[in-house]
Amino acid sequence: MIALHNVSRHFATRHGPVTVLDQVDLKLHPGEKLGILGRNGAGKSTLIRIISGADQPSSGHIARSMSVSWPLAFSVGYAGSLTGYDYLRFVCRVYGVSIEDRIDFVKDFAELGRYFIEPVKNYSSGMAARLAFAVSMAIDFDCFLIDEIVAVGDSRFNDKCNEELFVKRKHKAMVIVSHMPTYIEMHCDRAAVLDAGKLHAFDSTDEAFDFYNQPASAV
Repeated sequence: MIALHNVSRHFATRHGPVTVLDQVDLKLHPGEKLGILGRNGAGKSTLIRIISGADQPSSGHIARSMSVSWPLAFSVGYAGSLTGYDYLRFVCRVYGVSIEDRIDFVKDFAELGRYFIEPVKNYSSGMAARLAFAVSMAIDFDCFLIDEIVAVGDSRFNDKCNEELFVKRKHKAMVIVSHMPTYIEMHCDRAAVLDAGKLHAFDSTDEAFDFYNQPASAV
């Protein structure tokens, strides 16, 4: 399970401190698919980074009894001098898994051919995106965190990504943050809305959409 208890996150700005997350509570059990809706700038990415451990809360407590992915996105965040192989090796060392068991999968899935051993700075944006997604799928997490990613490349490769993540890993827990209700409805069992730092949880996606779409709401 993943549990957040009274988690808050404050940032310092020129105009004083800003509270992005305000005493957020959240529980996610194995296999659950939770969607988090919020307008641009609502703090969705901050929340998902805190769940992953990439960022720390200003106050509150997080408990994790499941392995959690980094926030999945179609980008490579390492030095451009690294090759695709180097990138995979780095991630495997961080997570303590064998690279030999994952090389063929990443090469085949990313469809990089000889560019797998070329510097990432020589990749097109599509090639870098394919590499990032393939490496994300090479580690067997209990929970995948998905931050606003919907499609990459052509429709064939997009279908391939959806098959790998949402079909082959349908038994895994997922947290999907988005401002697109249709994407949440497609992949999630229940949803919550992040509004003015507060996380409003609902038992169904329909209830979350109704709240999210209220004209007078600040979400």
